[in-house]
Amino acid sequence: MERNIYPSPRIAPLAADLHPELKNSLEAWRKRLGFVPNSMLTMQRRPKIVQAFTALSQAIRGPDCEVDAGLMSLISQVCSRAAGCQYCMAHTASQRVESQKQAALWDYRTSPLFSDKERVTLDFALAAGSVPNDVTDELFGQMRQHWTDAQIVDITALIAMFGFLNRWNDTMATPLEEEPIATASMFLAPHGWSVGKHARGSA
Repeated sequence: MERNIYPSPRIAPLAADLHPELKNSLEAWRKRLGFVPNSMLTMQRRPKIVQAFTALSQAIRGPDCEVDAGLMSLISQVCSRAAGCQYCMAHTASQRVESQKQAALWDYRTSPLFSDKERVTLDFALAAGSVPNDVTDELFGQMRQHWTDAQIVDITALIAMFGFLNRWNDTMATPLEEEPIATASMFLAPHGWSVGKHARGSA
């Protein structure tokens, strides 16, 4: 029997102990984020999707990735903003990123905290996360001035993965957890972010 944690999102997250076969997958998210995200707790109605998505995330963000973890978090936030996903923006705010850089993210094109390499990469994340896709040959050429083909694959795979998450969480109105709400309220709210439909118990 399904046990709902919250009364009224579009599809409610389920208890984390509902499917024993998902123990390792959900624990991997807990280790990464400090909590099990409600996106996975909603998705577990199809356990194989949770397992497959967790494996994809680990492959993209694992030890083979050649891009700095802090920059990967900023890329995730920028492409999620392009897609308008408040849930994913909150989840990616300040993950492995120094607070000054996080606070200055939306001035990355002019802030001295960001290098030319980072500016090009964040431009790429913004363009790749947009619909329709806004990556031009010129922008791709600029990426090649700073990154190897394998590293561009790392970055593009991350953006594509967040494309899935952006659509999932916006469609499901996934309720945000307390930790990312607190972080987003500190760093993102001054730039127009709001919890919106992702408030706990919202319909």
